[in-house]
Amino acid sequence: MIACSAGAVCGFAAAGRPRPGAQALSLALWQELGPDVTQTYFDRTGTEQDNTYFSPTGATAVARLVAREPLPPGCSRRTACGGWTRRSRRRGSPGPRPPRNTPDHEQESRTMNVRVWHEHGRRVGVLAGCTALVLTLAGTAAQAHTPGHHDPARRTLPAGDGWASYGSGTTGGAAADAAHVRTVTDWAQFTAALAEGGDAPRIIKVKGTIDAVAGGCDAFAVPGYDFDAYLETYAPETWGLERDLTDEPDDSPEGLRRASAARQNAVIKVNVPSHTTIIGVGRDAAIKGASLQIKEVDNVVVRNLTLESPVDCFPQWDPTDGDRGNWNSEYDTVVVHGSTHVWLDHNTFTDGAHPDSAAPTHFGMLYQQHDGELDIVKGADYVTASWNVFTEHDKTILIGNSDSESTAVGDRGKLKATFHHNLFTHLTERTPRVRFGQVDVYNNHFVAGSGYGYSFGVGKESQLVAEHNAFTLPEGVSPAKVLKRWNDSPLTARHNLVNGRPVDLIAVHNAEIPEETLRSGAGWTPTLRKTVHPAWAVPALVRLGAGAGRLR
Repeated sequence: MIACSAGAVCGFAAAGRPRPGAQALSLALWQELGPDVTQTYFDRTGTEQDNTYFSPTGATAVARLVAREPLPPGCSRRTACGGWTRRSRRRGSPGPRPPRNTPDHEQESRTMNVRVWHEHGRRVGVLAGCTALVLTLAGTAAQAHTPGHHDPARRTLPAGDGWASYGSGTTGGAAADAAHVRTVTDWAQFTAALAEGGDAPRIIKVKGTIDAVAGGCDAFAVPGYDFDAYLETYAPETWGLERDLTDEPDDSPEGLRRASAARQNAVIKVNVPSHTTIIGVGRDAAIKGASLQIKEVDNVVVRNLTLESPVDCFPQWDPTDGDRGNWNSEYDTVVVHGSTHVWLDHNTFTDGAHPDSAAPTHFGMLYQQHDGELDIVKGADYVTASWNVFTEHDKTILIGNSDSESTAVGDRGKLKATFHHNLFTHLTERTPRVRFGQVDVYNNHFVAGSGYGYSFGVGKESQLVAEHNAFTLPEGVSPAKVLKRWNDSPLTARHNLVNGRPVDLIAVHNAEIPEETLRSGAGWTPTLRKTVHPAWAVPALVRLGAGAGRLR
């Protein structure tokens, strides 16, 4: 096998010389090589970067793919963008010294750097200047295509792409006739398009920004509701912390809050039927303030949308929640409730203009107006979430919503989900938190912020597999925080990087938090994966390819 420093931005070389860094590999190139000719082994000698090894076949393939182009203007063999930067071999570094004076070596001497890569005649990457690569993503397996269709709205989930491809697969509304294809530009048109047509396949194209709460929170408030009166009535020093508000009458501040909340609930929750594709048009399609309910249906696709979390206009104060009471809110952005075959792809989930960081405090507690970004609950099954961005949120993804035995009866053997090539950035927790399901989490990038709590919540009877992911943690945050044990359920966590270095997440967790020891071995092996990239390549690939507006 042939060694390479993943930190170098160097030219592509053939067998026996340094390989390009992660930022110098386009997604299209990785897809062309495929996992069969590339492998990653991590340097165990303490160097700052991991070592990547290509098989001889893979090394030769890289060289031949990229030797077609000259050096960029202004670059030379000795700069960061041209030639090679030899990495000194340390004692114990894996891999043999490569042979010299071979055909591959001669090919390497002609391969300095790459200005443009082509795949099937299409530009897939550009080297800007001598140190930065600007990559575009095109013609890859990550972009699902339905044969014979160039319309993204009729693309379907490829076979083998996560749990949503299991069995009958996920096609959404790809088979819709012309009468069931609608382009919508406001909330009324959107809800009408969802309601009409029964279970016939449908495609709903969202153009521009649709706002479910365009009239603001005041539009939902019933006569007599007064938030200041609510605060005055239920202040801990007045009401105390021993009684909840369940028995408050309809004409009380809590009763008026309940009535106002019911109005909002009726407007912003919308049911998505079976055999539906909802897709954003262009780069700026968005739905604000809505809760998409994918409930007791099959075969749904949601793609290329910025989904701004709904704001609960009327959170409830619960004096008995915790030692100090707490504010509780409703409305998840997307709820997959008892449904099967759901594909969520190239979306951006965000709190948008209403981040928790800007929320006020009342009674000494955060005035929480958000619930989750994605819930997969109540026996839902076969879900794939790919190439999404989840950002600026607290309780992000919940898989299975209760430990109770009555819930477990419907969840055991279900809640199977795949998460790949997603960016999780500046989130607090639950990416995801798992109960019961076989959940495969691979090739994702997790970027923690100052309020980081944990990434993976290991819950009751969960069977989590987390492999080939990259974590970027701020200084002072230990990798031990990546895992959180809620229940004694074994998991598999392998080939993950933290700040560019290989880390055994289970071992470091157990070493630092021995009172919450985790066991290794989820008890199953994922097989529904299209392409698995090395963890060091994931941040660049996800940064360039994930989120709304990046469909090709």
